Order: sequence, then C-alpha cells, then structure tokens
Amino acid sequence: MSKLFTPIQMRSLNLRNRIFVAPMCQYSCRDGLPDEWHLVHLGSRAIGGAALVMVEATAVTPEGRISLGDCGLWNDAQAEAFAPIVRFIAAHGAVPAIQLSHAGRKGSVQPPWLDGVTVKVSAGGWQPCAPSPVSFGPGSPEPRELSAADLEQICTEFEASARRALQAGFQAVEVHMAHGYLLHQFLSPLSNRRSDVFGGSLENRMRFPLQVVRRVREIWPQDLPVLVRLSATDWVAGGWDLTQSLELCRHFKEIGVDLVDCSSAGLVPDAAIPSAPGFQTPLATKIREEVDIATGAVGLITAPVQAEQIVATGLADVVFMARELLRDPYWPMHAAQVLKAEHTWPLQYERARL
Repeated sequence: MSKLFTPIQMRSLNLRNRIFVAPMCQYSCRDGLPDEWHLVHLGSRAIGGAALVMVEATAVTPEGRISLGDCGLWNDAQAEAFAPIVRFIAAHGAVPAIQLSHAGRKGSVQPPWLDGVTVKVSAGGWQPCAPSPVSFGPGSPEPRELSAADLEQICTEFEASARRALQAGFQAVEVHMAHGYLLHQFLSPLSNRRSDVFGGSLENRMRFPLQVVRRVREIWPQDLPVLVRLSATDWVAGGWDLTQSLELCRHFKEIGVDLVDCSSAGLVPDAAIPSAPGFQTPLATKIREEVDIATGAVGLITAPVQAEQIVATGLADVVFMARELLRDPYWPMHAAQVLKAEHTWPLQYERARL
C-alpha cells in the first residue's frame, strides 16, 4: 500500500493523502482581492487530488504585501471574495488552507516578471518596515525600524486576518515565518540588530514570531490545525540555522502548532543554497526526529517514487509540492497510477482514467 496515499489526521480533519499544495504567489490580485484566476488555479489542484490546497502568502495589512498584486485579508471584502473559492476547494475533497504573511523589508516590489524592482511611494508603493533599518540587498530601500507599539499592532492584524479566514471558511491556517519575510527577519541575526527585548539573544529574536503564532493559535478553533512555514536555515554563516530552528520548533509544539512546513533561505540575496532534488527534506527529518512534531518536506520534489520514499521512510509526514503542481495540476491522480494506489478521480474525468 502506498504511504503517500494514506490519510493523515490533523486534529478533527482527516486528509485524504499526504500531498499538500504549497503556497505559491500569483501576483494577480487588485486591492488584495482574489478573483477568477485564483478560483481556477486553486480549484484545479483540488480537483487534481491534493489533500490540502494552500492559498499563497496573504498579507495581514496593505504594507505587509510583497507586491501590489498580493492577496490580502485586512478587510471583510477580501474574506467575501475568498469564500466561493474556499467552498469550491472543499466541495472537491481538499482542505482549504491559507498562509498569513507580512513581507517586512521585502515588500513594495514589482512581480518577478517585471524584475521585482522596488515600487516607489510616488508610484503606489510604500516604505517597507523591518526589525532593524537593514536593507535586503543592493538597490533595496532602507526599511523603517518597527517600534514595540508597531509589533503589537501587527499581532492584532494577524489575529484579525485569522478571524476573517475563518469567516471565509478556511479549515487550516499557516503562519509564514520563512523566505526572508518579516517574522524570519526577526529570527535571523543578519537582519535583526535590535538591542531591546526583541533582539540579541535567541530567546529575544524568537519573542515576536512566537507571539504571532501564539495569538493565531488562540484565535483558531482547537479542532482545526495551525501550521508554520519555516526557513530552517539561511544557508549563510552567522545566520539563522537548524540548531536554532530546533529550539524554535520546541516552542511551536508547546503552543500547539500541528505541523512545520520546512523550507529554507530567502533572507539574503547571495546565500549559497545547495539546490538539488529533495535538498530541504533533511531539515524536515531532523525537526521531526528531534522535536517529535509533524513536518512537511518541500523543495524539488517532482517524482511519485521520490514523494513516496519521503513519507514511507518517515523523513517527513507530508510533502508540499509547488512547481510540479504548476506543471501538472493533476499530478496526484497520475502519481496514484504510477504507485498503483487507490485514488478517486472526479466522475467527470473517469473516462480518461484507463
């Protein structure tokens, strides 16, 4: 029997397999509102057989966006726009999930197909904010340093967005603490140069990110799961690393986080990333073994036998897939055929099954 196609229980949710759609920015919103593109993009992955479909990084405040095209959940109109998309995902057997995010110093940029250049305030952009006034890289603007009052306001914005996510019908929520965005910026000593209780020691650098996770967990119903996406290492000497991630994940477990979505990098533009098939899976394995918390592996997972091996041998509990599901929204259906696993096809597609 294929382990990849066995269900997994997360609190009250029984997910149909171990294939999760990773959050992938589409840069296609106007005023933070998802539209027909998101319905088709996300809905087709639910039809394709994934167990959990995660909406891209969704900003908790306008200044928390990466670009002007990002999804948002800072007002009720956005929650209303998400509701039919959420209903469609759930109607086709997948768990609808959303990633809540704040971009911090990596905000106010163009979509990548426009080279990701900074959008000036005069063109509708904004001054990014960060733990410290340290730019992301050459050509990036110096961010505004956040005050303690600012941090409390951002916590409140995460809470409000979590409430709106529930209002829209989402069943799982993920806090974005990876890829060089705001919460990751607090964790890494490369970007956090503060001298107050939010900087310096590991305990202090973890303080604000853990406050956000704790407050979201308190909002989210006890019978529904909370996930965290973590960059487990910066891949830079002197930066955030796996040892520190293990300590952070012990706190996640105490708070009631259900699964750590293990990614890496994104904090600085010149990290030496050892990119190769499954290169981040050992990070998920180490956290799973050392902390005894469920993990998801992500990163260059493309082949059915590769995904099967990850979950069947206990390297991670689930696989998050991104680019391969852009290439083939129906990858789970095709993987089931390769692995000779039981898997239900939509009735409308049954004629193509054999």
